[in-house]
Amino acid sequence: MTVTKETLIGDILDFEPECGKFFLEIGMHCLGCPSARGESVEMACAVHGTDADKLIEKINVFLQKKK
Repeated sequence: MTVTKETLIGDILDFEPECGKFFLEIGMHCLGCPSARGESVEMACAVHGTDADKLIEKINVFLQKKK
């Protein structure tokens, strides 16, 4: 999986639940609620005042190391 700004948080968590830690780091503590799981990475970052590109890079590096 390669994460983009349009990737839904729920899809990321379904693919690799350990990625939840990256969202918790930006203050997104409602990962289990339906609306959070349906948000794109870009939407979540906008709401939490975080750089989407940096978060995406962290997640993609993590996923590549898991292969």
